[in-house]
Amino acid sequence: MRQEQRYLMTWQLDPAHSTVTISAKHMMVTTVRGTLAIRQAVLDFDPEHPDRSSIDVSLDAASIDTGVDGRDAHLRSPDFLDAPSYPDITFHSTSVEPAGRRWKLHGELTIRDVTRPVTLDAEIEGVMQDWRGDGRRAAFSARTSIDREAWGLTWNVALEAGGWLVGREFKIEIDLAAIEAAAATGEGAQAA
Repeated sequence: MRQEQRYLMTWQLDPAHSTVTISAKHMMVTTVRGTLAIRQAVLDFDPEHPDRSSIDVSLDAASIDTGVDGRDAHLRSPDFLDAPSYPDITFHSTSVEPAGRRWKLHGELTIRDVTRPVTLDAEIEGVMQDWRGDGRRAAFSARTSIDREAWGLTWNVALEAGGWLVGREFKIEIDLAAIEAAAATGEGAQAA
């Protein structure tokens, strides 16, 4: 029996046009947002057959930035991410399945050495020729939410009026830009 060939191409991250944002409720009503730097991303992407694609991403836990130094230091501490002990937050995809115009990206999220399955609602925003004409660029977005306590992030303070200081749900939003590997070695790899 003949085995089907796979035509995957490794794309390189375009960090100047990629972001990871995490948000959570503060005191049950206010939303606090922060960003995490992408340390590394390996994307094998087949534009004709996205279901054959895969991604591995590593985030820098110490890079958490909510715009408030004291809060960021607390998020890096053992109460939350414990960035000195667990410097990487990783996601490894296990499968991609169509869901209408969007995709379900299944994978494993590791925070503080705890690995749990997650599913992201993903979308291919587009694939187009680079404006310099030296390769293709692709853009993707993905969203999910997790119960932070499932990863051991259990620190909290009970509010006098009821409820908690920090919400259990963390929303994760990813906007990822990538450059075709052949083009990424030339000028196309430079930030536009």
